[in-house]
Amino acid sequence: QNWNDQEHLAFVQSHLLDILELLLEPEQLSASSHSSCSSLVSFEAVCALSFLLEGTVSNSGTVRPLHELALRQPCHGHNGYSRGSRAFSLPKLESWLRSSLSANPLGMTVCLKAGKKLAWAQQVEGTTRRAKIACSARVVPEVSPMVIMSQVYRQTLAKSSDTLVGAHVRIHRCNESFIYLLSPLRSVTIEKCRNSTFVLGPVGTSVHVQSCDNVKVIVVCHRLSLSSTTGCTFHTLTPTQPLILSGNQAVSFAPFHTHYPMLEDHMAQVGLATLPNYWDSPMLVCRDSGDTSVFRLLPPSDFYTFVIPFEMEGDTTETPGGLPQEYQEVLSQREQKVQVWQRTVKEAGLTRDQRKQFQTVVENKFYEWLVQTGNRQQLDSLVPPALGSKQAAG
Repeated sequence: QNWNDQEHLAFVQSHLLDILELLLEPEQLSASSHSSCSSLVSFEAVCALSFLLEGTVSNSGTVRPLHELALRQPCHGHNGYSRGSRAFSLPKLESWLRSSLSANPLGMTVCLKAGKKLAWAQQVEGTTRRAKIACSARVVPEVSPMVIMSQVYRQTLAKSSDTLVGAHVRIHRCNESFIYLLSPLRSVTIEKCRNSTFVLGPVGTSVHVQSCDNVKVIVVCHRLSLSSTTGCTFHTLTPTQPLILSGNQAVSFAPFHTHYPMLEDHMAQVGLATLPNYWDSPMLVCRDSGDTSVFRLLPPSDFYTFVIPFEMEGDTTETPGGLPQEYQEVLSQREQKVQVWQRTVKEAGLTRDQRKQFQTVVENKFYEWLVQTGNRQQLDSLVPPALGSKQAAG
């Protein structure tokens, strides 16, 4: 029930005491590792809870973290705060939280029901009847907007706009699609998607990929984590080790290998640089039966750069930080082969008719390759540049 805010509320309500007990100092626990009526919750622990809980005072519209709300004088009698000990009475704190909690009024449920439908620069004909693409309104300036994309099927979607800047993006059940979100983002969750490619602008916090099959994620991000994925490839530039949680199979990691004109400006906006870069040092957080073959580094022989097919204003003209030497060498060797091929064709002395016949053979072979590799759909879904490529920045 990841997409149901009422389920989130019910889960927290039913496990609230367990959550609070996890935050207690050892001396506040009984011999059976449970709390008692005299247990005290430290102020630092409540600050930690602010990662999960926030709220407003009397519907003021200003969203504040939990610890700021808890320190308000009128609340001390309800949550058991003591200035002397700088701690809260656990029974009173639990009761105060339980009576105050409500579902997120700016969450996914509201976004899907009442959010603004987004316009996309690049969208082709396909099965869109079940697709849901919406953005929560910026009702509260302190809260990042939420963008939800669900059940997109056989579509190429592209967007770069203020709507996406600083947004929490949720991508759910997308299949056989190419999605470009070319703006600085706050966080991204990709769940239950298949056979799709996601090209993301820099992500200031985390990208989490869960229960996906055969997806490719291309991103500069602060943190990448994945669970229950199969056959997925991640082209990343990240200052932290990618976290491999449980249930993953045949994961490939590769260097970040693309650019768009505003990329470096967007990286600066979210505080990300080219160094350090730990794309090739993933951490197995949950080792499945001791299996160390869950992931691999993509062999240079399988590496190709990725071209983002949209025009935008900006100064970035190459992949930030460049490519690792072994990957760059493979690209250089391929480029040399192309030059040799072009020179061979030029020096072959073909007649005009032979050149036309030769061109037809090459085009047919290229078309066969497009069909066999599945790349034909990606090309067919792009409109000619004169019609729409510049719209991605709109």
